[in-house]
Amino acid sequence: MKSIKLSVVILNALFLFSCGNTGKILSTANDVYKTLNNGITQDEAANGLKEALKNGAGASTDFLSKADGFFKNSTYKILFPPEAQKLEKTLRDAGLGDMCDRAIVSINRGAEMAVAEAKPVFVNAITTMTINDAINIVSGGNGAGTAYLKRTTSNELTTKFSPIIKQSLDRVGATKYWKDAITTYNKIPIVQKINPDLNGFVTSKSMEALFSQIELEENKIRQDPLKRTSDLLKKVFSYADQQKTK
Repeated sequence: MKSIKLSVVILNALFLFSCGNTGKILSTANDVYKTLNNGITQDEAANGLKEALKNGAGASTDFLSKADGFFKNSTYKILFPPEAQKLEKTLRDAGLGDMCDRAIVSINRGAEMAVAEAKPVFVNAITTMTINDAINIVSGGNGAGTAYLKRTTSNELTTKFSPIIKQSLDRVGATKYWKDAITTYNKIPIVQKINPDLNGFVTSKSMEALFSQIELEENKIRQDPLKRTSDLLKKVFSYADQQKTK
C-alpha cells in the first residue's frame, strides 16, 4: 500500500517538475514523509500525545483533589516540614498530639482543595504544544510527557498555587492550627524558635504529588495497551512501541 502511494506521489512530482514547479515538489515530498513515517502522521502523533496527557492530567487532579486524596494516601500525605519535625515530637511528648493531628489533617485538606485548580493550567500547556514537541515526547519513553509539563508549567503553577494554597489552608483552619502549634512550641524554654513557611512547603509538596501522579498515568498508557482507550491512542502508542525496538 505504501509503495502504491509512493508511486503516485513520484508521478505527481515528475509532472510538477515538467511544469517547472519545484517548490510544489518539495512540499509534496514533505507530505509523503509526514504520511508514511511508520504509518502515522505527525498530526496524529501530536493529537494522540495531547489526548494521553489530558487524560493523565485530568485523572491525576481528580484523584488528588477528592476527599483524602492526600490525607489517606501513604505516598502523598503531607506531614510536618523537616525543619518542624522536632517541633512535632516536642509537642507530642508534652501531650499535645491532638494539636499536631489537627494541623496535619488541615494541611492535607488544603492541598486537596488546591490541586483541582491545576487542570486548566495543564490543559493550556498541552493545547499549545508544538507538533515537534509532541512527536519527540511520543517516542521519548516513560515520563517524557510529564517532564515536558513540569518544564512548561512549574512557574505558572507555583504562581497560581501559592494564593490558592493559602486560601485553602485558611479555609480549613490549617493556618490557625499551624500557628497554634508554632506559638506553643516557641513558648517552651530553651528551644530554638522556628517559623517554617507552611504555604511554600505545601505548595511544593502539592506540585510534587501532581507531577508524580501524572507520570504514573502517562506510563500506564505507554506500558499497558488496555489503557489506550481510543483508536487514536492505540495507533499512536503502537507507533511508540515500535520505536522502542529500533
